[in-house]
Amino acid sequence: MERVLRAVEQVPRGRVVSYGDLAALVGIGPRQVGSIMKVYGGNVTWWRVTNASGDLPAPLRERARVRWAEEGVLVKPNGLGCRIADYRADLDELAGAYEQAVADLPA
Repeated sequence: MERVLRAVEQVPRGRVVSYGDLAALVGIGPRQVGSIMKVYGGNVTWWRVTNASGDLPAPLRERARVRWAEEGVLVKPNGLGCRIADYRADLDELAGAYEQAVADLPA
């Protein structure tokens, strides 16, 4: 759980990643990432985590739009999320930041 939350915190402002991106980074499945985010993600930058299409669950969309607007992320015309191809974080940079962020955790 802590690794997922720390990974989310490394996603830069104005960028997003998918549950699958985080799963690959942390070494668990995308559904596990989603479950962790659902229960514990309220205190991290949750609006930076989307599905593979850049979409968010319906209950989060309105709150995320405000955050995205503040960060310069545009909502797709269908209103479901953002174009992940335009806003995906650099995954190599994210991996480096993540490794530093979890260096104090046991292996």
